[in-house]
Amino acid sequence: MVYAVVRAGGRQEKVEVGSIITVDRIAGDAKNSVSLAPVLFVDGATVTHDKKELDKVTVTAEVVSDLRGPKIVIQKYKNKTGYKKRQGFRAELTKLKVTGITKK
Repeated sequence: MVYAVVRAGGRQEKVEVGSIITVDRIAGDAKNSVSLAPVLFVDGATVTHDKKELDKVTVTAEVVSDLRGPKIVIQKYKNKTGYKKRQGFRAELTKLKVTGITKK
């Protein structure tokens, strides 16, 4: 079993070939290829986490689509002062499909 843990958008994701992950927005059109930085590489019983060995590992993915996350409503209220504030947020996300994990 071959898989890798990659750094994507401030988080770490465990990926295999064919897996689909959602990360923070990456600039690019659909079908563009993106390279992800590996943090850990597992090939059967061999576990690689050394920086020099990880430089030989490449994880590639293609952009499937851009989307937006769920609406988050932020409300602030202070009693007896008349202070009320309402704010919303939706994260800009990109869906990626991992196409290859190779070691040189």
